[in-house]
Amino acid sequence: MLVMSKANGQDFINEVATIGRIHHVNVVRLVRFCIQRSKWALVYDFMPNGSLDKFVFLDQGNNIPLNWERLYKIALGVGRGIEYLHQGCDMQILHFDIKPHNILLDEDFTPKVSDFGLAKLYSTNDSIVSITAARGTLGYIAPKLFYKNIGEEDMEMGDATEEEKRYVRKMVIVALWCIQMKHVDRPSMSQALEMLEGEVELLNMPPKPTLWSIDNHEQFMVEASLHHRIPWVQLP
Repeated sequence: MLVMSKANGQDFINEVATIGRIHHVNVVRLVRFCIQRSKWALVYDFMPNGSLDKFVFLDQGNNIPLNWERLYKIALGVGRGIEYLHQGCDMQILHFDIKPHNILLDEDFTPKVSDFGLAKLYSTNDSIVSITAARGTLGYIAPKLFYKNIGEEDMEMGDATEEEKRYVRKMVIVALWCIQMKHVDRPSMSQALEMLEGEVELLNMPPKPTLWSIDNHEQFMVEASLHHRIPWVQLP
């Protein structure tokens, strides 16, 4: 529900115009929209499991973490939804605000990309677009985390099976590729999906970040493996 203002009005129009073009299992479906005086409402299919953030940020009151296989399937679903937005429509749709809060989960935990208020449409011929202003939710990682203190908090693997550890390894490697500073180093969503769906042994590690201490790289990866922070598999 939005109370009409110039900014919110534009978000509302963007949402209706964008979502009306979309028909995909991994993108939320707009059922209706309603305008009554200063109140504007968008009506979507009900998602009984809410948004993904409550399952990945357990300090928000949810004490039921998802297992690694489920998280892997959610990652695949989100990737397929984004790939459809980029390549499956008559126009490219760039979301600009992908985050756990904007990933809704149905009764079967099928992920649905939602909230298109910041989305923009581009020609399918555009492989590179210029961004003139910051959009979406910004994140920040202090540079010092790239050095000795990185990985101070263990990522609990619990009783994860070998297959689940492979899921985690794949997701970590793909995530590292997707956050490369140079756009030419980052995979397209189609390429990211191929990496997620392929064999982990075929994946290469991305270039080391500029701020990463080369001397500490191998030691960090080994220590992370020993403490089950991430499954360690030596790749070429």
